[in-house]
Amino acid sequence: MFNIKPISKDSIPSALEKAERYRLLNEPVLAESICLDILEADPANKQAIATMVLTITDQFTTTASLTDINQAKQFVSQLSDEYDRQYYLGLIHERQGNAVLGRNNPDSVFTAYEWLKDAMDHYEKAEAIRPPGKDDAILRWNTCARLIMRHRLQPRDEKYYEQQLE
Repeated sequence: MFNIKPISKDSIPSALEKAERYRLLNEPVLAESICLDILEADPANKQAIATMVLTITDQFTTTASLTDINQAKQFVSQLSDEYDRQYYLGLIHERQGNAVLGRNNPDSVFTAYEWLKDAMDHYEKAEAIRPPGKDDAILRWNTCARLIMRHRLQPRDEKYYEQQLE
């Protein structure tokens, strides 16, 4: 196969800018590749880890598998700050809920509700420990609440829910 070429630590700031630009251009695969290069050079780079989570979740509308979700969660676990961990876990769940909602499957109203409600739980945990003046978790919680209300999402009626076999 191929040996991936390493980037220098000096190039990390401009690489981070490129990754963000590719995200904004809706090219998450390119942004993901750049983040992997950055993390190879600096494994603890908080901005690259956060951008990596965002690039993975940017792809949920087309490729949301359990592997993708777990990969995003694995990157979140590398963040040292509890606020960041809770916030980005909320973001993973919110984006998966949005992806499910967009699929219009028979169970979408229930599954999307569950993902969004889980996101809201993470955002509440982040809100409780947020730094002063940082209301991002509240903004995201409100977005989830509005999505649930707008689309009339609801939890499953447990007495009619059959556990699926794996």
